[in-house]
Amino acid sequence: MAETPSPAPSISAREWADLLFDEDSFSEQFAGIGTPDPLHFEDSRPYVERVKEAREQSGGREAVLTGAARIGGLPVVAAISDFRFIGGSMGYAVGERVAHAMERAREAKTPFLAVTCSGGARMQEGMVALLQMAKTAAAAQRLHEAGVPMVTLLANPTTGGVFASYGTQGDILIAEAGALIGFAGPRVRAVHDADEERETLYAEDLYERGLVDLVSPREGLRHALITVLDLLRPTTAPDPETLPNVVEARDLERGWATVERARHAERPRALHYIQALTTDFVPLRGDRSGTDDPALVGGLGRIGDTNVVLIGQERGDLSLGGERHDGRVSPAGYRKAKRLMLLAERLRLPLVTFVDTPGAHDGIADEGAGLAGAISDCLATMASLTTPTVAVVIGEGGSGGALALTWADRLLMQQNAMYAITSPEGAAAILYRDRSRAPEVAEALGVAAADLLTLGVVDSLIAEPAGGAHTDPMAAVRLMRPALRRALAEAMRGKGSQRRQRRETRLNNIGVPPGGPLHALRNLGDVIGESLPRLDEAREAAVGQATKAATAASAVVERLRHRSDRDGPRTSVTTADGADV
Repeated sequence: MAETPSPAPSISAREWADLLFDEDSFSEQFAGIGTPDPLHFEDSRPYVERVKEAREQSGGREAVLTGAARIGGLPVVAAISDFRFIGGSMGYAVGERVAHAMERAREAKTPFLAVTCSGGARMQEGMVALLQMAKTAAAAQRLHEAGVPMVTLLANPTTGGVFASYGTQGDILIAEAGALIGFAGPRVRAVHDADEERETLYAEDLYERGLVDLVSPREGLRHALITVLDLLRPTTAPDPETLPNVVEARDLERGWATVERARHAERPRALHYIQALTTDFVPLRGDRSGTDDPALVGGLGRIGDTNVVLIGQERGDLSLGGERHDGRVSPAGYRKAKRLMLLAERLRLPLVTFVDTPGAHDGIADEGAGLAGAISDCLATMASLTTPTVAVVIGEGGSGGALALTWADRLLMQQNAMYAITSPEGAAAILYRDRSRAPEVAEALGVAAADLLTLGVVDSLIAEPAGGAHTDPMAAVRLMRPALRRALAEAMRGKGSQRRQRRETRLNNIGVPPGGPLHALRNLGDVIGESLPRLDEAREAAVGQATKAATAASAVVERLRHRSDRDGPRTSVTTADGADV
């Protein structure tokens, strides 16, 4: 387990409010929700006496303080646990107050902040207390569906029903350094196995496993919240007229020369660009299932004036055995990428991806952990996004492992990057059983950025310093910045449904020669496809009119029959179908 600092002592909810909120900005709400005694519970003394004593000791009416406030001038609706009130436990009143506060945040479209410090569900209220887990988790889900950001601060200690309900529902999870955090606290675990009494997890352990995004000492939490809340705000699209000009990529290489430059050991990698292009970058960790893949980095940041979610394949020292596995992303890494994609979609933040990998991490263990499904999920998720998306191939784009992060509204490539169905060496081994023929295969496969621009796979190329990005990494950043900002501006135009439709149309047209018979057939198919619903409507209308006419004719015949029966001798009438009636 990770090295853990000594946890800070618990403080009251009012003290948390003073620590985190702007001075005199907090306004308490929902304080009138009372505490019931559904079981008329008694142990060593009646429950109502425990509640009375807790109020005297804590100075609060219940184990949570709810209301509206500002942090760094940014509005929030907050729910702060009070460990001094019966261990911060959640009963009916706590669940109601938290759920009401979340509903207020949803209605006001204001970020919700949960500060948790709790021992779990309140024993003295039995199942009524346990059901508050479902109530608060459902309220958090309504926040997610409304696109309202939720940030959770896990303070010391956070355990039990609070942690396993709304406590883990935050879009961003921040933990207090040294905080004891877990579903089963040490005393609960000791009930099952006395040998496990001292086994528990702390904030640092969860961070290592990618179960929380940030860990900060108590004195740094306010600053962390200000940074995160500011980056979660949706921003307007930049005006293309005000953006700096993009430098045109010249002297384009093809074939093996591009492969060598794309793979150069000194070529700048994803984290170099993310850190240089963004302000206030906040890394986010993990797939929320206990793993953080170092080959897949991501987080919140600001490019120019635009808040974005970022994802990057980070190659590190280019060694498969290194910390970052040469950018070969595992199933857990792709699950993390999907989590960040959905976060961008939910909070309406543009998504920017940086692609640089020789391929996915495809060992037997990865296959068994669902590698193919994880890549497929990323492809399907990117296809479904309505938030603006921009992908940049900055080095080697290797097969499906790269494609999983590139299906965006705008796809850019640095001029010396490559993107291929498989590595040239792999293709040479398959086609010729001779890896030494990789250079000629690279030419034939059209792996260079210039080839892919001609093919229509890529929207535009980003210029690099003479000789390649590795010759001057900061110059490479300066050349990328205007191209990326302009791509963001272009991607942010229009509605989400239009963006999705444009991606689908583009995908359908790649590989179809413009002006050729296949292109004409595809266009004809589109026209016919659009016309079919109208043809169906016309057919249904015609059937309806014919039915009405037949009904009217039958009515006429029936009236004549009745008249004949009434008036005497039968009169012959011939109907439209020739029948003599």
